[in-house]
Amino acid sequence: MSDWLFDLGNSRFKAARWETGGGIGDVLAWPHGADALVAGDASQGPLPRGRHAWLASVAAPALTAQVLALLRERFEQVHVARTLAECGGVRVAYAQPQRLGVDRFLALLGARTIGGDVLVAGVGTALTIDLLGADGRHHGGRIAASPTLMRQALHQRAVQLPAAGGVYAEFADDTEAALASGCDGAAVALVERSLREAADRLGRVPPLVMHGGGAGPLLPLLPQAALRPALVLEGLATWARAHGAPAA
Repeated sequence: MSDWLFDLGNSRFKAARWETGGGIGDVLAWPHGADALVAGDASQGPLPRGRHAWLASVAAPALTAQVLALLRERFEQVHVARTLAECGGVRVAYAQPQRLGVDRFLALLGARTIGGDVLVAGVGTALTIDLLGADGRHHGGRIAASPTLMRQALHQRAVQLPAAGGVYAEFADDTEAALASGCDGAAVALVERSLREAADRLGRVPPLVMHGGGAGPLLPLLPQAALRPALVLEGLATWARAHGAPAA
């Protein structure tokens, strides 16, 4: 019987088997919606079954409840991750730790396993940026709209502005490219400013680690970045170990 890690975000549902020795297996993904999760799809199949399921969710309460019900049908025990003031060598900056999104918290736990200072940037529905010191101290962070959300918001207010498409350019010569350049560029500028401010605070430039479904298009514009697409799931494994669960 296997143990599984699940990450229910605002736009995707991801999972990975918790391997013997503490690593994680290949990351699977399903579309949102309980019906889709039950049926699965041609590439991923239905939700797995096993012994322990560990869930991190930032989705709406109704969808979270649906997913929990599905997992409880398939696993002997289901555990829900929560943000804590301290865990896995990380000390959260928030005076009220529960107000820090569990996805950001788990990304910090995942980044802690890298060692040293780390600036963590997650690109999903939102763009989140958090600074973690080599001593495990969380220095706080930022939340902004991701490039995808920026495009969608502009399209909703001005339907003639397409919600997708275009190629990044420093000075674009058509509207789609200008939208891509402006929205991607805004995200890149915020990350670059955060790197500069982090260097001033720490006395050194921290490595940049990125994760999330929207990170890929920004990587060519941030060549110093390392991509860790499963960072939240890696942090969830740390959270599970800290709560007395052995690796599968």
